[in-house]
Amino acid sequence: MGEIVLPRRMFLWCMAVIYMAAFVSLYVQIPGLYGNEGLLPARWQLRYSGKPLLEQLLSFPSLLWLGPQLGLDTHTAMELLCLIGAALSLAAVLVEALRDGAVFFCLWVLYLSLDQVGQVFLYFQWDNLLLETGFLCVLVAPLTIIRGSRGVREHDRVTFWLVRWLLFRLMFASGVVKLTSRCPTWWGLTALTYHYETQCIPTPLAWFAHQLPVWWQKLSVVGTFVIEIVVPVLFFSPLRRLRLWAFYLQVLLQVLILLSGNYNFFNLLTLALCVSLLDDQHVHFWLRKAYKNNDSQTWLWPCYLLELAVWALTVFGTIVCFDLQQDTNKYSISSRTAFTYHQFNQFLKTVTIPSIWIGVLSLTWEMVTSMFRCACVSGFLRRFWGMVQWTVIAAAAASMFAISLVPFTYIESDSHARLWPGVRRAHELVDRYKLVDSYGLFRRMTGVGGRPEVVIEGSNDKVTWTEIEFMYKPGNLSASPPVVTPHQPRLDWQMWFAALGSHTQAPWFSSLIYRLLQGKQDVIDLIQTDVSQYPFHRQPPAYLRAHRYRYWFTKPKADGSYPQRWWKRVYDEEFYPIVQLGDTFLESMLNQHGLKDKSPPRIPNNTVAQATRWVRAQVKGVPAHTLIWTLIACSATFCLLQGLRNRNKPTERTPLAQKAAVTVSDHAENVADDSSDLCGMSDEQQAEEEDNGANSEDEVEEGEGEEMDAVSDDKEDEEGDEMEKEEIPKKRKF
Repeated sequence: MGEIVLPRRMFLWCMAVIYMAAFVSLYVQIPGLYGNEGLLPARWQLRYSGKPLLEQLLSFPSLLWLGPQLGLDTHTAMELLCLIGAALSLAAVLVEALRDGAVFFCLWVLYLSLDQVGQVFLYFQWDNLLLETGFLCVLVAPLTIIRGSRGVREHDRVTFWLVRWLLFRLMFASGVVKLTSRCPTWWGLTALTYHYETQCIPTPLAWFAHQLPVWWQKLSVVGTFVIEIVVPVLFFSPLRRLRLWAFYLQVLLQVLILLSGNYNFFNLLTLALCVSLLDDQHVHFWLRKAYKNNDSQTWLWPCYLLELAVWALTVFGTIVCFDLQQDTNKYSISSRTAFTYHQFNQFLKTVTIPSIWIGVLSLTWEMVTSMFRCACVSGFLRRFWGMVQWTVIAAAAASMFAISLVPFTYIESDSHARLWPGVRRAHELVDRYKLVDSYGLFRRMTGVGGRPEVVIEGSNDKVTWTEIEFMYKPGNLSASPPVVTPHQPRLDWQMWFAALGSHTQAPWFSSLIYRLLQGKQDVIDLIQTDVSQYPFHRQPPAYLRAHRYRYWFTKPKADGSYPQRWWKRVYDEEFYPIVQLGDTFLESMLNQHGLKDKSPPRIPNNTVAQATRWVRAQVKGVPAHTLIWTLIACSATFCLLQGLRNRNKPTERTPLAQKAAVTVSDHAENVADDSSDLCGMSDEQQAEEEDNGANSEDEVEEGEGEEMDAVSDDKEDEEGDEMEKEEIPKKRKF
């Protein structure tokens, strides 16, 4: 694999943006979800038993234990952690020097602290994926603050390989679980005929995608299986173009999901993981810049033939496994699953262990090549220090790879049972820190008989009932589906899950009814940030009830025109009975699930608490997705302007520095020039270093002494030649 300087920088910048979006999205919802008068107050999760602080942190890793020592309650402490995380990630977006391992460690600790008390509203796979990817950033990012250099280290390939392995686990497992779940829609290739209208929060484009013909929807499912199950194996291909094709296929899938559904930062995070498949040469191709390629052309044609064979085998296997046939009469392609569950299970048993060995060989190759690079560094002390770093990083990478095998093999029980017991024990020890996790998105397709949706209604007289419309989830038949990515409205998401069962399976729903009857503004803000859109903003309703409906997308009219409404619905059943404050049924549900406070919480009033409340007042009423996109747009604009300024800044070099700059490697020069083009990442210090002829790449640092010696020798030789030339005329003159 080629150099990964620019992809690594792109990955870290993207992770800083995603962290910022995640913290801001959660911060806006903290009062309504976890506040003292929220749905599930976070203080209930922290049981102060008088144990030493260190013991509490080890058993329940969360910085919220420090709240009482700062004079803060749990609600205020959560907001403070969110604000620190948002500010730190925003700073990392703007300043490359802060895209540092220590900074990413702080971001990981902050999000883990919040996740520990998040309860059901943070029980999502993308939250776990963010924590795992965030911890990998600690290993991938340079130690700028400690080491004082942003140069590439010889072992960077090893740490960046872990990102690729995570991408493989995510995509491969997501494809496999669709078939191991025995969901009839996935096996019948009809899942996408339901997906667009039954997903949690569809976008307007989902309505149009839902109107596509059935044969195209089935063919799209086939493409999904190929991209998620077959293509991930190419992530570890030694052939560069195969990895690039795998990259573009993964990007295609994620962009299509992003356009048709609101999955918060999940698709952006997966796209960031896909960057691990790139190299500097391809990024230079994007930038339309020359790149010195030292690869041998000897094996060019055999590589082409091998790539052609791989894609031909993929196409042939797809045609056979899904019985693809062209229907010339209907101008369509028919498809069906041409294998059984038993055959697929045998296939899974066959490939799971070999896929692990492919990972072992790929990681070993990266370790060995990086070790040789460390051993080739000039200077004993630098070589010794590089080998020490390599040893630590190699041990950390091997450990992360080993413990990741436990959740990865959940997809196949026999392979999981064959794992070394020591690996499983190691996974149990670190499981509380969520370093690795199992994944499998869209395991089963819900809403086959119509999308279930819970509609809450309020009344003051039990006669006239008014629906309470949410900002994001479907309710109003005429309301257009929203676009809220990368924000995740967590209450709307849980309302979608609650509609799949009874209210007893969602205890928090009774708390929602209770808070709405009380008229708690923090909870109302989760439903409508615009107070005027909430029908009971002047006076809380006296009675509340909830019904379940079945929703479907409307269809175009016979003449091809679009209907006035996006949705149609039919009544299904009662979801929650009519209740009021003090109602026996409501009180029993609250007591049964421990959702009532026994004593009022203490409200802090120190300086930190007042500052936190002031910040809250500034953003109150602003929709979360608007706030997030404003920050992202401003940050991207700042980075772009900074990059253009650094690129156009005139450079002044001394003659000796100019000559030294000529002798350094062309690749390192290109990296220094393009780092500001990508994200505007360079600061003034880096610009000065580059202007003085110093390069941040370790390859340049390795040979810097030898190159400067060569320059000085050349200079002495030139001076000697000039002296000889001056002496010759003198001899002729006399």
